[in-house]
Amino acid sequence: MSRRLDRVNELLRREIGQIIQKDYEWHNRLVTVSDVEVTQDLKEGKVWIGVLGGEANSVLEKLNKEHGSIQSKVMKRVVLKSTPVLRFHHDASAVRGVEIVNLLEEVDKLPKAPEEDEEKH
Repeated sequence: MSRRLDRVNELLRREIGQIIQKDYEWHNRLVTVSDVEVTQDLKEGKVWIGVLGGEANSVLEKLNKEHGSIQSKVMKRVVLKSTPVLRFHHDASAVRGVEIVNLLEEVDKLPKAPEEDEEKH
């Protein structure tokens, strides 16, 4: 991927994230934009959304229903030669990360074998 496309993806990720946080109410859910992938021709963009604390399907339905409004808000702040059509997808990596941290905490609570003294052989 080109550096220019990487910069466009990052810029869109930040702007979409700000719009989602400011303009929408998520009722005790944390909704974040984890990544944006636009095509080389800037016609389409996949927006990866992480949802903690609730059901992701309702969030994705709302965002995909409102994608035109979100696109117009983004494009008022980001000037590109073409406005990508945004489609929102669920990114479950945040949920998996929380599950792994919880598992590691459980393992840490398990009884441990006594440490052997290295001087005794």
